[in-house]
Amino acid sequence: MKPLLTLTGALAALALAAPALAAPQQVTLNVPTMDCATCPITIRVALMKVPGVSKAVVSYNKRTAKVSYDDAKTDVAALMRATEGVGYPSFKADEQ
Repeated sequence: MKPLLTLTGALAALALAAPALAAPQQVTLNVPTMDCATCPITIRVALMKVPGVSKAVVSYNKRTAKVSYDDAKTDVAALMRATEGVGYPSFKADEQ
């Protein structure tokens, strides 16, 4: 009985700690191929469909997308695939 209680306690602690392992992240993506005022809407909609994305602010003037996301549910590569999937390849602002 004691090993069962120990295992149950360990599993409960792990379950409670799992949300603490996720950390909100923010990334800026460069989207150089935006060429009209409608492009940011298309890009924002695509980014918001990615599980874990909580906010996406897309600037046509700066040709960037600032994305807030849960790193336990998605990553930068998935965000870049989302923009590319709607015809706008992107890359991390600090990469080229």
